Amino acid sequence: MKKLLFLLFACSILIVMTGVSVYAEDLADIKADLADMTNGGDIVYTKPVKAVIFSHKAHVLKLGLQCGWCHDKTFQMEAGAMERDHTVGMASLCNDKYCGTCHNGDISFSTTTQCARCHIGVKGYNRLVKAGTIAPVEKSQENPLETKIKKSK
Repeated sequence: MKKLLFLLFACSILIVMTGVSVYAEDLADIKADLADMTNGGDIVYTKPVKAVIFSHKAHVLKLGLQCGWCHDKTFQMEAGAMERDHTVGMASLCNDKYCGTCHNGDISFSTTTQCARCHIGVKGYNRLVKAGTIAPVEKSQENPLETKIKKSK
């Protein structure tokens, strides 16, 4: 009888611990999702060139920047605004506009010297699509919105 009670007790402990572990993982995922929502998530731009990645996480969480430091003076806080703005390009960045406001070599790395930190190109874009990290932008879309990076689990 003692063995049976011990086995039942051990099984119940295992079940409870498994439930706690699953709950903790779910809670961690929920917290990560909330962090992504509050920091804007990461974005892959497909226009004017394919593809440029922007990490809100690197700017907000790692560097501690506030949303208002970039929005609404330097960037509109509207999905697709960058891709619809035909003045966005390397020329504007070199003239301290958009990303070039900070990425000018004085405040942060220059957009003219470390291209691959942001430009992932068509191959990088295709890798993200193949991995299921982002949804492909339809060629028929006239003004595709930025593609939010999905949280991989």
